[in-house]
Amino acid sequence: MGCVNAPTQQPRGREARRLETRERVFEAAVAEFRRTGTAGADVGAIIEAAGVARGTFYFHFPSKEHVLLELERREEARVAKEFARFVARPHDLPAALQKAVRLVLSVERRVGAILFKDVLGLHFAPTRPPDDEWTDHPLIVLVVEEIGRARAAGEAADEVDPFHSAVFFLLGLYALLTTTSDSKSVRASMLDNYVTVALRGMEPR
Repeated sequence: MGCVNAPTQQPRGREARRLETRERVFEAAVAEFRRTGTAGADVGAIIEAAGVARGTFYFHFPSKEHVLLELERREEARVAKEFARFVARPHDLPAALQKAVRLVLSVERRVGAILFKDVLGLHFAPTRPPDDEWTDHPLIVLVVEEIGRARAAGEAADEVDPFHSAVFFLLGLYALLTTTSDSKSVRASMLDNYVTVALRGMEPR
């Protein structure tokens, strides 16, 4: 007989209030970041919108970059969940990489163009936490697994390293999206070409 999982205990009392306040501060900060960009964001405007003291903001988020890191974590979890659903169905490597690109672009639609570039820029920030590991990023983990699957299936060359190929692909994509502001049609063509070049570098000889 299988064991019955105990229901997840919901936070109560002081902890529930703490989490509610943190979420309110986070949402107010994201709204301000969307309006002005992270660098230009006014902490005063954030705490006024959230209805908290300045010290409360810094208690939950020691810096504005910590808000960005939290947003990145949430968005990457959302994207990874969608990507995992996609690769669970029959597909090939080109379709998987194209899906990854579309999912990353979906973040831009949710958070806005200004904040999107700020979030992507985190990947190249010298102040990023030193203990940040690639395994902390579920999308990277899934793309590594997908390239490994493609190599085992003969879609990618035997000498392809799944980890390095996935990291190069995603970081190259983030850098491309961070540094370009062309029209949608130009960017779409550029991204199609980027995926084509990435695939060419992995295809069996």
